[in-house]
Amino acid sequence: MNQPKFWRISDRALRNGQPSSTDRGPVTYWVADALANDGTIAWQRITPSQFQTLLVAAADQFPLIDSSEHEDQPHVTFFVHGYNVGWQNSSNSYQNLCARIFEGDQSMGLCVSFDWPSYGNVAGYYPDRAHARACAQDLTDILSALFDWLVKKQQDALKAAVAVAKGNQPTTEPCKAKVSIIAHSMGNYVLQKAMAAAWTRKNQPLLVTLVNQLVMVAADVDNNLFDAGAPDNDDGAAIANLTYRVTALYSGRDAVLGASAGLKHFGARRLGRSGLATRPPLVTAQPQTDNVWDIDCSSFFPANVGDAFIHGAYFVTDATIELMRQILRGIDRGVLARTLFTQVAEPA
Repeated sequence: MNQPKFWRISDRALRNGQPSSTDRGPVTYWVADALANDGTIAWQRITPSQFQTLLVAAADQFPLIDSSEHEDQPHVTFFVHGYNVGWQNSSNSYQNLCARIFEGDQSMGLCVSFDWPSYGNVAGYYPDRAHARACAQDLTDILSALFDWLVKKQQDALKAAVAVAKGNQPTTEPCKAKVSIIAHSMGNYVLQKAMAAAWTRKNQPLLVTLVNQLVMVAADVDNNLFDAGAPDNDDGAAIANLTYRVTALYSGRDAVLGASAGLKHFGARRLGRSGLATRPPLVTAQPQTDNVWDIDCSSFFPANVGDAFIHGAYFVTDATIELMRQILRGIDRGVLARTLFTQVAEPA
């Protein structure tokens, strides 16, 4: 098999070999190294062990970057799509993201789609929220396995450093890729529950980073998620502790989240519409959580982009795509705040 270009993990049920739009099933693994004749991704199902072997091999092919140039280190980025996205639409969204950030000379590495089924209707939001929690269990297994692999790579890096210090040839290599996540809309709720469960499963580890950069795009979660005393604060604490930096992209122009907030108000506004409830948030009474921040992206979208389209426009607007790229690179938020990435709108 050629080195895959596209990667997909799905927990959609398969009905006569066809992925279900709404039903959860056993986790399946898919790769592709080319597009089909119609321009869509030519997915091929493989076994979990094949997927793991290929993914590790792909990450090992990344160049070893000096720590002083960490902003150029490639990423293995997981993409978690949002609400009401079927198999083909999920594939299309993933293909678009790959084309914009993970291909060509400026590629940030490789991207893996986590594809989950959604009931996909407004009236079904409450059962879909429960459905998302169920799907999160499968993502928890993936994150837990990833955590174990990263801990091993950290140990390998230590062994290599000790060998070099002793003048010996190292027999192990450090991890050549950062691990990051981009989640959209209700995909952030799936991720929230998965990270909370993974943190608990790993005995709430401190000082071990699972995710380098988490980009929460138009997140359909409570905007007080990271505040002390909030209903989901334990989830927020898990995310903050497992992630080096959390960035929430939001817009008050997001009509989709505006409508959804009216239907499912749980005592908190939507993070993707209102931004963080407290800046900086308090995961615990002390200290303040300084690795969680937000960016108002309203000005990035031209005036002629209707508010109903803002929810998905983050992924087709050059300014927000470039912002995501710079966030993944790990550019300091103070630098980002002083540049065009957070201040200037894309022309209409």
